Amino acid sequence: MKTLETNDWLVMNSIIYKIYTTGDFDAMRTQFLEQIKTVIDFDSADFYLASSNEKENLERPVFLNCDEDLSDIYENMDYSRGIMFSGRSMVYRETDIISDEKRVQTEYYQRVYKPNNWHYALQMIFGRNKHFLGVVTLYRTIGKEDFTYEDVFLMDMLKDHMAYRLSQDRNNQMTSQEKLTLTQAVKTYDLTKREQTILQLLLQGMENTEICDRLSITVNTLKKHILNIYRKLGIRNRVQMFKLIKEKE
Repeated sequence: MKTLETNDWLVMNSIIYKIYTTGDFDAMRTQFLEQIKTVIDFDSADFYLASSNEKENLERPVFLNCDEDLSDIYENMDYSRGIMFSGRSMVYRETDIISDEKRVQTEYYQRVYKPNNWHYALQMIFGRNKHFLGVVTLYRTIGKEDFTYEDVFLMDMLKDHMAYRLSQDRNNQMTSQEKLTLTQAVKTYDLTKREQTILQLLLQGMENTEICDRLSITVNTLKKHILNIYRKLGIRNRVQMFKLIKEKE
């Protein structure tokens, strides 16, 4: 495990702080790439978001030292597609999932890496509540060494913070658009059957004591379920719940 120097800790804390406090979403993502470069050596980077529709594709890229939108090609990378769309946050070196000998023979390497003089890549996948949210890729040029596990460790410290920010931004976008039906909310936020039932009763305007009587559960148990529902929906109270979800299907 890497032992961080004082300056490294300061940079990491600054990155985390800006993830949560930078209002301009795309500016936050660009700052993220720029600050990462001060603790990890790389030559180029891109940061894609998951599509806002139900399809598994990428959109709204920001770049550092490159400017080509590779989303159409990116989505067809067979050897990393399962990892990318798993809905889990993770960090890995590309050479950890495919040998360097096989990787250089792939169409993606020939069409993307070779023209840009890139060779190695480190990827950070963002996911939350089983939903894919985005991906950052750091590239190193031909002639440099591969990324180290110390680099993976540093990125791993940041992945959940960024995943939370991406999730909040997506939730806010959905809130500002048309409300979801209960069925859509259950599917989108992966609610359990019990959480679906409680959410439905909350939308009907029932008080906690009424819900407890209906379901034969204690107040503490109900509160735990409600907190889990709020956490998954990315909200804090019933007012936000009614703004996000329709009261009737």
